[in-house]
This record gives sequence, structure tokens and C-alpha cells, in this order.
Amino acid sequence: MVMALEEQIWEPEHEWRELSACAGADSDVFFPPGEDEAAAMQAKKICALCPVQEQCLQYALATNQTEGVWGGMSSGDRRRLRRRLRDRARRARAS
Repeated sequence: MVMALEEQIWEPEHEWRELSACAGADSDVFFPPGEDEAAAMQAKKICALCPVQEQCLQYALATNQTEGVWGGMSSGDRRRLRRRLRDRARRARAS
């Protein structure tokens, strides 16, 4: 479950990176040209097996990573997630 953006607590520690499934992998896999979802599938498959996928995604959201696959989500996926979280928060405030 991904926390709402307002609830994120991110500390600038990067130990999780050492445990990532992508450690040592070719960065081109995680930064495909453009927003080609087909090209991002290889990275997403690696992310699906990663023990620190959630930490990676939280890092990407907290630091507003706009390119590449992070935590199993492409840049487009993360934009849609941010939009859903923002809309959910807006509806909650309006209630």
C-alpha cells in the first residue's frame, strides 16, 4: 500500500539501494527512451522481485523523480498515482 504524499516520511538514507534487485543492472533498462511502456516492462519485472520495491517507490515519490522506472512504476504510472492521491486528499478535505 502506498502512503499518501502528505504522509510520507523520507529520510535521506540509501541503505535500501544496496539490497535492490537492480543493483549493478544496466541503467538503460530502468531509463528507457521516452515513455515506452513496452520498454519499461523489463525493469518492472525486475522490480516485481525486489525486496525494497516499496522504499524505492517512496523515494521516487518523495524526491519527485520524473524519469525512469522506480519501485515498479514508470514515470507515467507515478504521475497517475500522484493524481489519484491528490484527488483523494482533496475529496477528503471537502467532506
